[in-house]
Amino acid sequence: MTMRHQLIEQLTGVQSSKRNYYTELKKTVMKMQKKNLQLEIINDMMKSLNVEMPMDEMLKNILDKLKTMYEFDSISLSICQGETLVLTNFYANEHDAMNHQLHDRSIYGRALDSGKMLYHTFEEETETISASGQSLKSMLVFPLYSKGTVIGVLGIGSKGIIEYDKSDGSFLQQLSDHFSVCLENARLYNEVLNAKKEWEDTFSAVTDLIFVLNLKGEILKVNASAKDYLQLKDAEETGRNIRLFLNHNEIEVLMEDCLQKKKAALQEIRRADGQIFETTISPVLNEKKQMYGLILYLRNVSAKRKMEAQLVQSGKLAAIGELAAGVAHELNNPLTAILGNSQLLLRTANKDEPSYRLLTDIVNCGKRSKSIIQNLLTFSRQDEYFFEECSLNEVIDQYLSLIVYQIEKQNVRVEVVKQSPLPKINGNQKQIGQIMINLLLNAKDALENRSEKNKKVTIATASCLVKGKEWICLSVTDNGIGISDKQIQEIFHPFITTKKEGKGTGLGLSVSLGIAQAHGGTIEVKSDMGLGSTFTLFLPAIMDE
Repeated sequence: MTMRHQLIEQLTGVQSSKRNYYTELKKTVMKMQKKNLQLEIINDMMKSLNVEMPMDEMLKNILDKLKTMYEFDSISLSICQGETLVLTNFYANEHDAMNHQLHDRSIYGRALDSGKMLYHTFEEETETISASGQSLKSMLVFPLYSKGTVIGVLGIGSKGIIEYDKSDGSFLQQLSDHFSVCLENARLYNEVLNAKKEWEDTFSAVTDLIFVLNLKGEILKVNASAKDYLQLKDAEETGRNIRLFLNHNEIEVLMEDCLQKKKAALQEIRRADGQIFETTISPVLNEKKQMYGLILYLRNVSAKRKMEAQLVQSGKLAAIGELAAGVAHELNNPLTAILGNSQLLLRTANKDEPSYRLLTDIVNCGKRSKSIIQNLLTFSRQDEYFFEECSLNEVIDQYLSLIVYQIEKQNVRVEVVKQSPLPKINGNQKQIGQIMINLLLNAKDALENRSEKNKKVTIATASCLVKGKEWICLSVTDNGIGISDKQIQEIFHPFITTKKEGKGTGLGLSVSLGIAQAHGGTIEVKSDMGLGSTFTLFLPAIMDE
């Protein structure tokens, strides 16, 4: 053996002639090229496949890459759903009208039961699998595993007879194993994605305001309700501190309580716009019970508190009404005697005597007192509030006498300006009278601290047209201390009052606005500091048919 042959034998391990050496070397190179191509296919497949890719596109990518080495024409995926194997995806070379019917499923069942790769040829016409109207002659079927359990079957078909060796089988089995991993990753990804979507849908659907915060109070996430209420833009949703939106001191105390105790803290917080929120801050803990975030939950209870305030006010009015009715009934008996006796004495008295004028004053005061008592009884009567045709001028005539005396006692002149004739409204006279009395009491209190002698309250009625609709107005104007712009924004909220402590509850205007809105109207206010205020009740006029 020559030195050259010895060197070749040492390099290749092949004992042969020069011709045999090149033949064997070529075979080795081809095997290496084939192996490299197989590895390249697996590598490319793993790069190209991702969890968001549609399954049909995944199968197309796999088949397109396999066609570079094998005469494959179709690929299919069947998934185990319970105890049933269901064909879910099918792809063939031809893209027109693919027939997904599998006439013989036994090969899939056998691969599923054995857990091994199977090769099958279709010898009879009835046995074939049709793809785009062309019959497949042979097929390789690979079971797909996930955590040791078969989850489905991958089928690769050809219109000819598939020729493969042991290395091809190993490669295709390895390819199916990688595809199983992709399939399981896609399934897990979709589960996480669906769970995330369900959580986000639930998070956004909650009508209350929800904020996810870090421990510094910076906003990490908000739900749709919070975003709409605070009118946040997408760029403003995160990073800003929650203290910018809520009362700084109150939220500070609440957060500190939650951070120290690591328990949910609850408190009612009032925003600058007067809205009342039932506020809960809950800690977010990890597995080691370490706090790393906060959940801020705000429920708008403004309407609830307003209703409660109205119930409280209604209860007070009912109690006052019952007391007033009792007092009125008690006064009626002595007043009847006073009126009766004074009228009898007046009949016998001489008009020229001084006593005649005194008796006349007693009769007139008695009649006035009787009228006031009658109006008080009417106002305090606990009837259901039925709507009927009525006039704001009649409301003034009936209920002004109940309060005018205590206003004039403070050296306040009361002036009444009534439009006549005045169109009728559909409403409840007692409830509207309650609004007028409350507005007059507020005007009286606004004048209480003024030292000027020309203190005046003007009650006026009028009609006006707004956007083609006729409205009837009842206004109460005073030349009192006035209301600041900031206070005007809040005076109709429950428990907001401009009066000194002990002088008001902050419920009167809130209840009055509720009554006005129930009548289809509203109350507006105009005020200048140091000059006075005007409160105007707007109610819709009865339209002529």
